[in-house]
Amino acid sequence: MKRREFLHRAAYAAGAAWLQPKALANTELALPTLSRKFNASDTVALGSTGIRTSRLAMGTGTVGSGHHSHQTALGIKGLSDLLLNGYDHGLRFFDSADSYGSHPHVAEALKHVPRDKVTVLTKTWARDAANARADLDRFRRELGTDYMDICLMHCLTEGDWTERFRGVMDVLEEAKQKGIIRAHGCSCHSIEALRAAAKSPWVQVHLVRINPIGAYTDAAPDTVVSVMREMRANGHAIVGMKILGQGELRNRQDEALRYALSLDLLDAFTIGAESKFEQEDLILRIAAV
Repeated sequence: MKRREFLHRAAYAAGAAWLQPKALANTELALPTLSRKFNASDTVALGSTGIRTSRLAMGTGTVGSGHHSHQTALGIKGLSDLLLNGYDHGLRFFDSADSYGSHPHVAEALKHVPRDKVTVLTKTWARDAANARADLDRFRRELGTDYMDICLMHCLTEGDWTERFRGVMDVLEEAKQKGIIRAHGCSCHSIEALRAAAKSPWVQVHLVRINPIGAYTDAAPDTVVSVMREMRANGHAIVGMKILGQGELRNRQDEALRYALSLDLLDAFTIGAESKFEQEDLILRIAAV
């Protein structure tokens, strides 16, 4: 097994370690009534990045690792058609990553829409400056675009990552200054890494795992929410993920969506549909909630 693949699997396993008891997963939660209507296609601002996009991002990495995911299993045409179907329904946010293997699928979709009308987010596993530079060049080739809107450091678990991986942070900041990316940030897979991210002035965009039962999150929901409040106070953008608990809440979607929207902390959130039916059903559910 290659070293990067080993590290990826190890970090993924660590990230999946937190699970609330099954009893909680079957407990109905009392959630507040929403004060306004929401739509998946709402135009939202991502913190202070200047990026405006749709509230719902189209995830391409359900159980994504080893350059494969449930979405990439649809094939390049299948997934690109799914992204374009979302675009036709007002979704403007493509959520990809090197580890999902979804760059070619996003590239195919980008051939059919105005580049400046969509937000392309991707993620790098680089942990040193040289690999970060190489990834930025490769990603642009794979995506068929001159720039990426958001590039995140993927799956951080170390509490001291802002010191340990400073070289990567510097490369991404340089890329932002050159217009190669518009914003940078991170996705975290431990509460220690999440807390460090909240305090870092370098982070512009957070990808945060949050749902009402704490499935595949970094800590109990209340703990994660408290860190998110710190992020918001520091002017950072927050994009939620694991909204449906990687399938744990597949039969409680309305409850999970109401929870995410009631927090009033998420600029946007990403969910990976696996068919046009699922995608359109999700859009309708967000409007109904």
